[in-house]
Amino acid sequence: MKMSRRARRMQRNHKRNSAKSALNLTALMDIFTILVFFLMVNQSEVEVANNDSVDLPVSIAENKPEDQLTVMVTRSEILVQGRSVLQLSSLEGSEDKLISELATELQYQAGRRPVAEGQSGSGRPVTIVGDKNTPYSVLKKVMNTCAENGFNDVSLAVNHRETAGGA
Repeated sequence: MKMSRRARRMQRNHKRNSAKSALNLTALMDIFTILVFFLMVNQSEVEVANNDSVDLPVSIAENKPEDQLTVMVTRSEILVQGRSVLQLSSLEGSEDKLISELATELQYQAGRRPVAEGQSGSGRPVTIVGDKNTPYSVLKKVMNTCAENGFNDVSLAVNHRETAGGA
C-alpha cells in the first residue's frame, strides 16, 4: 500500500525528532573548574594586611582577627579601610591627644556600621595595623582617637610566628 504524502512527512519528522539530544559536559566542567579556583582564591580566611608599606611585628598569639574596621598606620600616612586620612608628617610637633581627621573618618565609618547586639558594652571592633617602626606616641594617638569615637574593642595586627616548643 502506498503511503500518502502526509504519512511520509510525519514518519520523516518522527525519525528526526526521536533522536535525543546529549548534554555537553565540556562547557559545564569548565564552569565548575573556574568556580572552584575562584572559591579557593577568595577563601574567607581573614588576612588583615598585605601591604608592602607596613612591616608588621611578630607574635605567637593563636587568635586570628575577624573582619572589621581597619586603621593602617604606614611609614608615611594613616589609612582607614584603605582610604588615606592623614599624612604622618602633619602630626610632628602636635601635642593633641586625638587626631581630628581620623576622628571625622571614624564617625563616618560608625554611621555606616551598625552596632551589633554583643558589641554595645565593649564598643565597635577595630584593628590597628601599624608598622613595627611606628613611634608609640603615634599609635597611642590613634588608639585614643578610636576609643573616643566608640571603637573600644581594639586589636593590633601582627604576623604570626610559631612557638619555639612547636606546640
